[in-house]
Amino acid sequence: MPVQALIFDVFGTLLDWHGGVAREASRLLSALRPDVDGHAFARAWRDRYQPGMEPIRQGARAYADLDTLHAESLDGVLATLRLGEAVPDEIKHELVLAWHRLDAWPEVPAALARLKERYLLAPCSNAHVRLAIAHARRNALPWDAVLGAEFAQDYKPKSAVYLRAVEALRLAPDAVMMVAAHSSDLAAAAACGLATAHVARPDESGPGTGETAPLVPVDLAARDLADLARQLGC
Repeated sequence: MPVQALIFDVFGTLLDWHGGVAREASRLLSALRPDVDGHAFARAWRDRYQPGMEPIRQGARAYADLDTLHAESLDGVLATLRLGEAVPDEIKHELVLAWHRLDAWPEVPAALARLKERYLLAPCSNAHVRLAIAHARRNALPWDAVLGAEFAQDYKPKSAVYLRAVEALRLAPDAVMMVAAHSSDLAAAAACGLATAHVARPDESGPGTGETAPLVPVDLAARDLADLARQLGC
């Protein structure tokens, strides 16, 4: 069956989470810690991302949204900097909202506009709905629907996240293409029967830190989202 819909990983694939969190951490913490390294802070926080979701994936904890998990892991990051007690609650809240103020990679808005002419588009992200809306409004992401973790009440790479998205679109799995910069995400989607496309983000966590090519078999591999749009005839 021809692909009729594209669903997207967001953090890293469409949005520069590293640059955005680093910028906000430097802005919000510099008065308390002038020597704070925003880039190191962003990476340290992201390192706690997958472990925070794992109890939910394993069924040991009820679903909690990403703002909740980010707030919990933030305390640990601040403690490693010996800043835990020095950072007021309102600054912690603003740091969590840094994940709402991420910027898209430069080619993304125009490439999505091209893809929308031919395909249904939706995020299939670990972001909750309100967070996805913030991303869309900030970056003109032209979603037809918002799908993903909150819709499935679970986190990728659990199969429910991909399959609930497919069900919501009323399509067969092979009519839906998962687009991501992370091979593990694509492998999980492919195991559910979805088509897959890899978008290279070689500088996702800083220079030379991301995937330049897929590490698993995929249907398409692209240099960036504009290249994917071209390969898909848009």
